[in-house]
Amino acid sequence: MPETPRKHPAALAHRGFSPDGHENTMAAFRAAAELGFVWLETDVHTTKDGVVVAFHDPTLERVTGTAGNVNDLTWQQLRELRIGGAHGIPTLEELLRELPEACLNIDVKDEASVVALPEVLAREDAVDRVRVTSFSESRRRRALARISRLTGRRVRTSAGMLGTAGFLAVSAVAPLTDRVSPRIAPALWRAHRVAWSRVVAPFDTLQLPEQHTVELPLGRKVTVRVVSPRFLDLARRAGLAVQVWTVNDPADMHRLLDMGVAGLITDRADLLRDVLVAREQWPPDDQR
Repeated sequence: MPETPRKHPAALAHRGFSPDGHENTMAAFRAAAELGFVWLETDVHTTKDGVVVAFHDPTLERVTGTAGNVNDLTWQQLRELRIGGAHGIPTLEELLRELPEACLNIDVKDEASVVALPEVLAREDAVDRVRVTSFSESRRRRALARISRLTGRRVRTSAGMLGTAGFLAVSAVAPLTDRVSPRIAPALWRAHRVAWSRVVAPFDTLQLPEQHTVELPLGRKVTVRVVSPRFLDLARRAGLAVQVWTVNDPADMHRLLDMGVAGLITDRADLLRDVLVAREQWPPDDQR
């Protein structure tokens, strides 16, 4: 029998690709698409009059130099501003329409988008082109439920902080339970999901950093490794893909891919593309 081709890792361009820092602009998204990236990572906020925009911060100052909150301005006011003095802020509708072959990994950043984002996805028939997530489990769960109500379909999704914490808890005991049976840890995870089903929506992907720094009393800090071979093994057994952010160094890209992560999220789409080409893992196999 012919050998089954190996699946290539997922490659996600974090806020598009803009070495000059003009993140979440149409220029950045087009640049990533021109490199061959299918998945573009972005964030959404919603204006005072209900327009969903691709924008990371709740406030405008860092990238536009203008004071104020996205939620407090109308789209007419927001459209006059410029990122880096050169680029307008794109609406989600504009992004979906101008790059029809792109898939979007969307982080829901505010309450208004819980209602407004599903309406855009339904209107643009874009459910099959997105993965929806949020650090807030409440926002993620409610946005997913609204998408399902409006479209009758489920959308791809990655875990929020609560779901990620639950999986990390199970992964912490897996080395002990695996000494008895490799079936115990996946069974614990299934039981955990059932117990938390009312507060944590199902997810198919874990998107997280390789390491997490915890602040301790007296100004001390400790860095905890999150992604390890054991962690990835349990994720595989649980049927979950692990995508690591935000990886910008080629050596780290190679190391994590060798470890077996399912995908990488990067600010340096150009470098990740070079790494995957060198590994004969380009283009990514995460297309629709």
